[in-house]
Amino acid sequence: MKQRIALLGSTGSIGVQTLDIVRENAERFEIITLTAHSNWERLATQAREFDADSVVIADERYYTPLCEALADTDIKVYAGEEAVAQCAAAGNIDVVVNALVGYAGMAPTLRAIEQGKKIALANKESLVVGGELVMREALKHHAPIIPIDSEHSAIFQCLMGETAPIRRLIVTCSGGSLRDLPREALTDITPEQALRHPQWTMGAKITIDSSTLVNKGFEVIEAHWLFGIEPERISVIQHPQSIVHSMVEFEDGVIKAQLGSPDMHAPISFALLFPERAVRSSEHFSFTDNPTLTFCEVDRVKYPALDIAYDCLRRGGTAGCTMNGANEVAVAAFLAHKCGYLDIVRTIEHALDKASFILHPTEHDLAAANDESRELARAFLKL
Repeated sequence: MKQRIALLGSTGSIGVQTLDIVRENAERFEIITLTAHSNWERLATQAREFDADSVVIADERYYTPLCEALADTDIKVYAGEEAVAQCAAAGNIDVVVNALVGYAGMAPTLRAIEQGKKIALANKESLVVGGELVMREALKHHAPIIPIDSEHSAIFQCLMGETAPIRRLIVTCSGGSLRDLPREALTDITPEQALRHPQWTMGAKITIDSSTLVNKGFEVIEAHWLFGIEPERISVIQHPQSIVHSMVEFEDGVIKAQLGSPDMHAPISFALLFPERAVRSSEHFSFTDNPTLTFCEVDRVKYPALDIAYDCLRRGGTAGCTMNGANEVAVAAFLAHKCGYLDIVRTIEHALDKASFILHPTEHDLAAANDESRELARAFLKL
């Protein structure tokens, strides 16, 4: 019987690669719902190819052109962020692939959890913003969460079959697009420079987050919630080749690592097919083409966002939500040439300093914290 999929964020990098996996395994998967934020043209094309039952465009301004593009089909068209969340909870869905970007992904994650859906999670912000709430609800509703992020997929695979105590999780970090530049050179960085990642092909926001190491800090928070490991036992190490995706060290000193090309098809297919593995005959890793794997400590002065994320994890509550909201505003401003590169972290620091704090927030509290962090960020950047 085919697994019926709701793919949230189908037009982005993870969404497009997820559809590659569906094509390769057409006998295993059926696309029921596709959603996008604003790229209605690609969404319409995808819906036709996969004969989706329904589509959702989050930005309601594009509802009419999407309807017109699909007028000669039986595909149902909806619009708005609430519709995205509702489709994640629909009764005809077995698996929700959450490839949304940012805070917008949390409500769909919670709605899917409430219905006991399997969630293939690429939206790390669900856990950064509301990790305590999300994991408590997942346990309550017996909703499995399988990570898609390459680092967390690697850790998950390293832990399979293990019952021994964990000494630490080792999350690898490419260093991002600006890793070879000294801190003094970051003042005048342009969006175009920061978007040139040497290994990974990703969306604009996550590429900027990778360059500031905000993304890596978020991955530390995500690892804590997924695997129940305290911050002091989660390490980050810079690995420029992005071949070792992450590692687990056990109490006997043995370290298990998961290796592979810097490509997201493997963790996506693993999340969808778990506990099985895909047969991808085109994938053959060559050690001779990658003869050198290097590692070094992260420069915590150059990348202050990493320690800020650790601090947010230790504080808990709404701190991660505040960091995420301020970052989303600042990254959007930077990409629009409305602030400098270093202003991204300054904005986060300002919001965390000024924002209110709730230790055990409800979903309503998180929504309020998200709004407040964005207002603080916009005021700081004079937007």
